[in-house]
Amino acid sequence: MKTSVKIASFALLLLSSAFPAMSADKEKSPLRLAVAGLSHGHLAEVVRRVDRGDFIIVGVYEADKLIRENSPLRRKVDGKLFYADLGEMLDKTKPEAVVAYGSTFEHLSVTESCAPRGIHIMVEKPLAVSSAHARRMAELARKHNIFLLTNYETTWYATNHEARRLILEGKIGDITRINVYDGHQGPIEIGCSQEFLSWLTDPVENGGGAVMDFGCYGANLATWLLKGSKPVAVQSVLQHQKPDKYPKVDDDATILVQYPDATVLIMASWNWPMNRKDMHIYGTKGYIYQDSPTSMRVYESKAAKVETVVTPAPLPPPYNDSFYYLKAAVRGEISVRSDDLSSLENNLTVIEILDRARQK
Repeated sequence: MKTSVKIASFALLLLSSAFPAMSADKEKSPLRLAVAGLSHGHLAEVVRRVDRGDFIIVGVYEADKLIRENSPLRRKVDGKLFYADLGEMLDKTKPEAVVAYGSTFEHLSVTESCAPRGIHIMVEKPLAVSSAHARRMAELARKHNIFLLTNYETTWYATNHEARRLILEGKIGDITRINVYDGHQGPIEIGCSQEFLSWLTDPVENGGGAVMDFGCYGANLATWLLKGSKPVAVQSVLQHQKPDKYPKVDDDATILVQYPDATVLIMASWNWPMNRKDMHIYGTKGYIYQDSPTSMRVYESKAAKVETVVTPAPLPPPYNDSFYYLKAAVRGEISVRSDDLSSLENNLTVIEILDRARQK
């Protein structure tokens, strides 16, 4: 038997009210934002938001002339603000924050340029290609007192936050297992651009294939749900199911992450027959099936003993959007907690897990 309910995420609403409200002046003043790199397919997130008013693009860096001159961002930003040199762009435009949309390997060089200048950074997931890169980035961020945030699509899913609230309230007991499913049919199959594919399928520029591209989601969520716990063991099976398309990197990764009292199974693949970012969480008293950004199923064995379909209320700003979140953090309107999904602490652990998963 199933029942369906719609609920409000009261804990998140209370959390948002605990921080100072945005002043009228700050709301009216857009964040001075620069873009470092234009080869990432997720750049569309910037293009879609650039006219929204919460930020203004003051500068754009891209070393590749062809990419720089043909970027869709050209339709939104004055061509005079595009630069071939990152340092020159930062010094001339003086952004408050930079968003990185180049290869994952380039995240280190972006941090090396921005941190000494006191410029905050948000990178697209994952944080880095390796723990060595991640540790160096963290050292620079801490030394120069800047935010170094990592953006995941799943951070802004209301269902993930509602799942965590229910877990913290003890609704399903202690977590015993988490199964995370992430991926799609493959970057070539879904039509990623050539400039994106050129580094996404490169073992140096991306650090790996599906293991990095989608394995990071599960590691990020597991670290968050398990309150920052570090695993005691990591094992993996990395496969080349389509070597004709992806000869240099894995296209399917199964990662087993063992904790003292829980097991996490991350299934990251470029071989799913559909797009998916869902998760099953099992506890000693029930389970949560996070099916989509907006829908989930919950079973509490000690309660009504029925599976309930839950539709959480939308997350309140700035917790519903990466750019709202970045602006609020930079302007001091919210606190970035060490256990936030975007936090440096969480994402250092993510890269440690992925490093161990890539070991052969």
